[in-house]
Amino acid sequence: MLRYLVRRLLLAVPGLLGISVVLFGVLALAPGDPFSDLATDPSIPPSVAAGLRAKFGLDDPVYLRYFHWLAAMLHGDWGFSFASRIDVIALILQRLPTTLAVIGASQILALTIAVPVGVYAGVRPYSFFDQVASSLALIGFSLPTFFTGLVFILVFSVYLHWLPFVYRTDMGGSGLAFYWAYIRQAIMPVAVLGLFQGAAWTRFVRASVLDVVRLDYVTTARAKGLSERVVVLKHVVRNALIPVVTLVALQMPIIFSGAIITEQIFRVPGIGSLLISAILANDTPVIMGVTFVFACLVILFNLIADLLYGWLDPRISYR
Repeated sequence: MLRYLVRRLLLAVPGLLGISVVLFGVLALAPGDPFSDLATDPSIPPSVAAGLRAKFGLDDPVYLRYFHWLAAMLHGDWGFSFASRIDVIALILQRLPTTLAVIGASQILALTIAVPVGVYAGVRPYSFFDQVASSLALIGFSLPTFFTGLVFILVFSVYLHWLPFVYRTDMGGSGLAFYWAYIRQAIMPVAVLGLFQGAAWTRFVRASVLDVVRLDYVTTARAKGLSERVVVLKHVVRNALIPVVTLVALQMPIIFSGAIITEQIFRVPGIGSLLISAILANDTPVIMGVTFVFACLVILFNLIADLLYGWLDPRISYR
């Protein structure tokens, strides 16, 4: 497995380089100038603006700017934020744990809903439970996260006053009261992302279970006298989850894009909201850094999915 892991990591390097070239090229061709405000400010001499542009290499050719950025990034220098006046890597590291915590909790919630509901609906197709679960999954998948987030805010924050709708990182206190306050403010963003993904995955788990439950080896296991629970848990679920792992890995870009919208709705100080603010401020170093981090995370989760295949199906070998 170690050789396979090293080979996959080496194969990821050209992919990341290609992604960085595309991102840098798109940002270089995009309209706007981070120092455009300086040109319209009469109190700032034109020489100051020209000096700043020369310092950050904004007037250099695109390919030269890319190689300078790549060389600096390989040495740990991801650039300097024009808007926040701090290093990009420090800015991302401040926001990344919050985003990973929200996304991680939401995916655990989605899997907790999708796997048992989808499996139970798949082994009892067209039952009352299956019809109710399929209808709710269709509704949950059809509603976008920004609409669900606004509904949650209106119901649980405005009318019922149960949960705060603004995510805060400067909460005081300690002990259980602090952790409970932190959990309360994370409930709605986690629920919005988790319910949306859980609804989509429930339909896929159900379809996968329906395909597996009709196979010959499942019929043989039942004919040997095994209990229905053993047949489902040992022979059906494990094999049905292999395509589900693939789906989860392939949907990581969708998950991150949904997290960007959710962070904006609930004011979660993650890298999604950082990306939006950087785009509005035309802060190209931050945009480049955040999008590159998203690309690295997507490749990482796809690698984890490939490693999970061997655990779910021992017939899969890593060579």
